[in-house]
Amino acid sequence: MQYVIKIIASALIITGVAELGKKFTPLAAILASLPLLSILAMVWLYSETKDVQKIVDLSTNIFWAVLPSLIFFLVLPLLLKNGLKFTAAMIISAITMFIAYSLYIFVLAKFGIKI
Repeated sequence: MQYVIKIIASALIITGVAELGKKFTPLAAILASLPLLSILAMVWLYSETKDVQKIVDLSTNIFWAVLPSLIFFLVLPLLLKNGLKFTAAMIISAITMFIAYSLYIFVLAKFGIKI
């Protein structure tokens, strides 16, 4: 039953952002930028494990993981504005983000930070 609740809550958030984006893009962007899924994941993780250290680790890793994901939101609109088709722009943006994550993890490791 917990899995069903998790799936429904996640689906409602994603659907809400998509539907809101049709009429109120700025509001949809704000909603999408909120760490709702991260918060829900932490609540579920804590309720299932009662392990505060797991929450600390997850929260810290999310912090470090957010930074390279922002490259996606820079590359995608640039590609679309320059006439690239949506599917190609999404794929290239995702690949760019993957490369950014790979480089980022390598650089963080040099400073002793693991995610």
